[in-house]
Amino acid sequence: MAPGVFNGITAKMAERQGFKAAYFSGGALANSMVLPDLGVFTLTELTTCLAPVVSRTNLPLIVDVDTGFGETINVVRTVTELERLDVAAVHIEDQMMPKKCGHLSGKRLIDVESMVKKIVAATEARRTDMVIIARTDARDVEGLDAMIERARVYARAGADMIFPEALVSREEFAEVAKKVHTPLVANMTEFGRTPYITAREYERMGYKVVIFPMTAFRIMLKAVQDAFEELRRHGSQRDLLGRMMTREQLYELIGYHDALELDGRIVERAEKILRSSDDVT
Repeated sequence: MAPGVFNGITAKMAERQGFKAAYFSGGALANSMVLPDLGVFTLTELTTCLAPVVSRTNLPLIVDVDTGFGETINVVRTVTELERLDVAAVHIEDQMMPKKCGHLSGKRLIDVESMVKKIVAATEARRTDMVIIARTDARDVEGLDAMIERARVYARAGADMIFPEALVSREEFAEVAKKVHTPLVANMTEFGRTPYITAREYERMGYKVVIFPMTAFRIMLKAVQDAFEELRRHGSQRDLLGRMMTREQLYELIGYHDALELDGRIVERAEKILRSSDDVT
């Protein structure tokens, strides 16, 4: 299970809850910038937002890089830049730009040859054990059989895992697992085409990773909306206190007191050095 995280503190919270991996959603990044999920943010914006996430947690991070920010050479740079950040995995999708959320209609696909080139570019570019995940959105455009065939080709091109997006039933997920003999990723998003399937059910079908890309982000937005409505209506946050993380809980999460202790040790050591210098003179 890889819950969606969107900044350093949510990644730290996922780690504290005992998850073994986390997922950084392109949709969440775009929406947090008040942008549509159409592939409009840049590679630089992505790496800037990723840096505090990977530096604040030891969780392996799966990162959504949409279509790879361009063609093959762009994919090479994308993989290189994310390797520098020690990202554990990336997934690249086979949509044309502007790409869309996989659970919306109107998607257009690049041809199989173009996607194979991107996968080869990604595998050629990596210098570590970064996992390359190929996402295919073909189910909604070309049908399930064509999607399965794409998945097989992508696996032969070197993809370490296959991400079949926007399947519409348990039966479809099971059929893909039977016919695609490459480790599989499932997307358990909300309000989409996929029925709500538990991680245990996915595991029984043979899936290796289940992502929950927008769950925490949507919960956060609703909580903030409710809090602002309450604040505007009553002019006080007093009735919201029971729904908040306390100051001490927040400080413990971010290591506030550890930072103060470190600062104290530095000051004490510096003072000792200065006193010894005075003794010498």
